Amino acid sequence: MTKEILKHDATFWERLDSLLKNNKVVIDRPKDSHHPKYQEVVYPIDYGYLEGTNGGDGNDIDVWVGSQKEKTLDAIVCTVDMLKKDTEIKLLLGCTDHEKKIIINFHNNKYMSGILLKKI
Repeated sequence: MTKEILKHDATFWERLDSLLKNNKVVIDRPKDSHHPKYQEVVYPIDYGYLEGTNGGDGNDIDVWVGSQKEKTLDAIVCTVDMLKKDTEIKLLLGCTDHEKKIIINFHNNKYMSGILLKKI
């Protein structure tokens, strides 16, 4: 990669870290809870949002919070949702590699596709 691309990559992650530093993480769907609209959907990891932000669906930016003590951002999931006809990013905080696999599997289903991007 060129130095210019790496600079842009670093700035992207720094800006996400700034959003996390300046906005509160709210867990509104704890692990094993059901989606409010689709009761068959169960959240395998704590899920919530970054208060005071704007995501691709017009709501706050979504956040997965894993079991690691340090809630460091080191990955995001980019999704395409065919039911909502939108795209979004979800921030992954303190997630183990195993939890990341669970999250990406959660986002790849009949109506949605997701890819995991790790911070380098």
